[in-house]
Amino acid sequence: MIAAARHTPDDREPENRAVEIVTFGCRLNAYESEVMRGHAQAQGLSDAVILNSCAVTAEAERQLRQAIRKARRARPEAEIIVTGCAAQIDPERYAAMPEVDRVIGNEEKLTPAAFAPGDHPTVAVNDIMSVRETAGHLIDGFEGRVRAFLQVQQGCDHRCTFCIIPYGRGNSRSVPIGEVVRQVRHLVSQGTREVVLSGVDITSYGSDLPGQPRLGQLARRLLAQVPELPRLRLSSLDPVEIDEDLFRLLAEEPRLMPHLHLSLQAGDDMILKRMKRRHLRADAIATCERARRARPDVVFGADLIAGFPTEDEAMFANSLALIEDCDLTYLHVFPYSERAGTPAARMPSVPKAERKERAQRLREAGEAAQRRFLDNQIAGQAELLIEKPGFGHSRHFAEVRLPERSTAEVGALAAVRVTGRENTQLIAEAL
Repeated sequence: MIAAARHTPDDREPENRAVEIVTFGCRLNAYESEVMRGHAQAQGLSDAVILNSCAVTAEAERQLRQAIRKARRARPEAEIIVTGCAAQIDPERYAAMPEVDRVIGNEEKLTPAAFAPGDHPTVAVNDIMSVRETAGHLIDGFEGRVRAFLQVQQGCDHRCTFCIIPYGRGNSRSVPIGEVVRQVRHLVSQGTREVVLSGVDITSYGSDLPGQPRLGQLARRLLAQVPELPRLRLSSLDPVEIDEDLFRLLAEEPRLMPHLHLSLQAGDDMILKRMKRRHLRADAIATCERARRARPDVVFGADLIAGFPTEDEAMFANSLALIEDCDLTYLHVFPYSERAGTPAARMPSVPKAERKERAQRLREAGEAAQRRFLDNQIAGQAELLIEKPGFGHSRHFAEVRLPERSTAEVGALAAVRVTGRENTQLIAEAL
């Protein structure tokens, strides 16, 4: 499941912005932006702004259009290229914007030829449903980051009633295990210390590959064949598609981080059925209980949608109670957003004001749960991956800040003692 819509501008100084990439949406887009950056540099593309879009909500597309206009005002001579899911689903809409020079699809954006200097068609967008393979795209890292996202799967075979993403990403397809291992070895050689396996629906990994390996087998072989990788983390998981090998690996392999992000979406059975999800409320709770038996210190994140069509207060209360019933720690909360062309958009809607109010209640409950978890870490010890001076994440994905005097080097795994909390960050000192 694609997660939160957000955008990240290129963080380099204006004089170095021959090619600027603005990334919206999920971790998969973040990875693909790095692939595009490499292709653009190799092809000699210059004076361009590439906007890698998201279509998960109407707000994400509004932000995209705003960013396109801003890019044109800031760089009137630059080539403006729009790609990503919004461009894939509705290319003509963005090609019609006077600020836009080119629109390229989700398949095309990963090919070097798309960034070669010279004449290109205004719109180059293939039928994404015709794509049958996902190539491994080698990158050197993430602009000096010691954490890297790695695409192992693309597309989705499910058709949740609220989701437009399969029409932007196509059907599910996987990167072979050997190619994933090769890429992780390369990333580690470039200084990466933590790899996050990412995709649109990574628990469907391998169904299109010979022998149909599952995600657990991929993770097990990866950790066995790249022993120099200190940390492996997983992106969003479908709770009923977590395979037996992955549960065993959670229990046996300390390099698999004890932090699972679950694509739950709701906690009421009727809403889950109307969403066309593959699990019920009891399944979500059972998954969390089983994971906790395998790794008692595991923590959970979750995606939750507030105000899905037909949701009444009692149904919403079931979603709210799921935070406690599953002991969720990190929430991604979205007020429901209609997407044209999806079945949910034709269902009786909840007033937008109620959606926002319910989303706020979910966020407040999630923030309280996160504070409780963080407070329970105080006076304990943690292992911190130093991602930038004085800052990093614990094994449980808690943000941790060290004193300014800290000399821990970026990329180090530091043993720390937690001394306090400041908002959603833990404060710690090196042992």
